[in-house]
Amino acid sequence: MVATPIGNLADVSLRALHVLDLVDSIACEDTRHTQSLLRALGLERPAGGWVSVHQHNEAQAAQQVLQRLSAGERVAYVSDAGTPAVSDPGARLAAAVQAAGLRVVPVPGASSVTAVLSVAGALAPPGSTSASEASGFVFTGFLSTKAGERAAQVQAIAREPRAVVLLEAPHRIAELARSLAVLGPRPVTVGRELTKQFEQVHTGASEALADWLAADDQRLRGEFALVLHPWPAARPADDGLALLTLLLDELPVKSAVRIAAQASGASRNALYEAALRLKPPADRRPPPSE
Repeated sequence: MVATPIGNLADVSLRALHVLDLVDSIACEDTRHTQSLLRALGLERPAGGWVSVHQHNEAQAAQQVLQRLSAGERVAYVSDAGTPAVSDPGARLAAAVQAAGLRVVPVPGASSVTAVLSVAGALAPPGSTSASEASGFVFTGFLSTKAGERAAQVQAIAREPRAVVLLEAPHRIAELARSLAVLGPRPVTVGRELTKQFEQVHTGASEALADWLAADDQRLRGEFALVLHPWPAARPADDGLALLTLLLDELPVKSAVRIAAQASGASRNALYEAALRLKPPADRRPPPSE
């Protein structure tokens, strides 16, 4: 499992170069992308030395890799960028190789997750005085594309006391920022285009992230890695209103109330009354039973 650069080609390791040149076959997400990468690194690969292994064929393609390994070949797997099997394909492949009693070897290197964590300063809790007080982090990756599921995920994140790492694509970053606004003043560090020419790192309040992005169209471009910092202090009990407000923009009142109640533990009747004040009369439904 070979990590490749997430942007800057100079981040490739000497070991990765050696392994990619040494192996008999290279399995990868996109053969064209990886061929271009190898050429840029001064490496070439014969036509028969490739196996396409991506998110849509990973289980089936793993069998091709196993056949090559069983025949005595050395196979390297790379994702399009960064460390395989974290948020990219590769986990099923690694599991299949291990299940077959064969060895999986890591060749570590670039990762957007560790890159953004290293500059966020989020692993030292507010007020901590030593490295031993580091709070750790949770890797969540990409949130759901469905509004209701995403809102529930954000509420789960709100209850998570440790740092949380998220990933997002440019066409969805604005929506993610609006979803995170319910976290209020919780600090968030945004890493945009990490290691690339237009790299940008910004830390601010979650509730201000959408406005920060909207202030400059360039900030909406590129790949994003975000770190939600640990809460600086104990928070009051969640009454579900912030989540309800977000859900009402996407869902009917009944559905919004149900999800908000389940996620927060707040009273469904109280949330329904609040929804009637927030939602136009045409969208009102009979109140749910407690």
